[in-house]
Amino acid sequence: MKLYADLPGRRTLQILADLAVLGWVCLWAWLGRLVHDTTLTLTGPGHQLQGAGSGLRRQMTQAGDAVQDVPLVGDRIAVPFRQAGSAGSTLEQAGSDLVDAVTRLANVLGWVTALVPILIVAAVWLVLRGRFVRRATAAQRFIDNAADLDLFALRAMSRQPMRRLATISDDPTGAWRRGEEPVIRALALLELRDSGLRPPTPPHGATRATPVPGPR
Repeated sequence: MKLYADLPGRRTLQILADLAVLGWVCLWAWLGRLVHDTTLTLTGPGHQLQGAGSGLRRQMTQAGDAVQDVPLVGDRIAVPFRQAGSAGSTLEQAGSDLVDAVTRLANVLGWVTALVPILIVAAVWLVLRGRFVRRATAAQRFIDNAADLDLFALRAMSRQPMRRLATISDDPTGAWRRGEEPVIRALALLELRDSGLRPPTPPHGATRATPVPGPR
């Protein structure tokens, strides 16, 4: 599997793009965590309500237990205190429910904040990188020596824009049929460059093609 181009310029851009995506992921992961932690501060009132309800329940229960031993009327006096203790339990449960709700909201907001931008960029990056890897890996298998350039020259004539072919030869098809090595190599270079590959080293003494001009 070929992950990066052979051409230095394109390989550098690919590495920078990978680092940029990694930085993007780290940035939004941090922002998602920040949103999560900020939202969790809203649990403060819930914790206060829990504490108030717990304190009220405990005090009223203790008061009811204290007056229960009063002769004749102890049980009757203890009832209102115990009812007030039940109200404290209700307040405590309400505070607990509020804390749970805010915690769930913080989790959802944190994940959504982080994942949405990460997934959008990661999807685009995976499509582009996957397309290059498939193309470069497949092309790499067909370029063992200079003789393989003929295949890439033929592919260039079927895929490359006419204006790029015209910069190489006025009759690229005829030159390919006649086996003109400089033209064949120049055509193959167009296709190889799009795949991010270097051409094979030409045999000793072979005529090198003139550099292929870039797109205008």
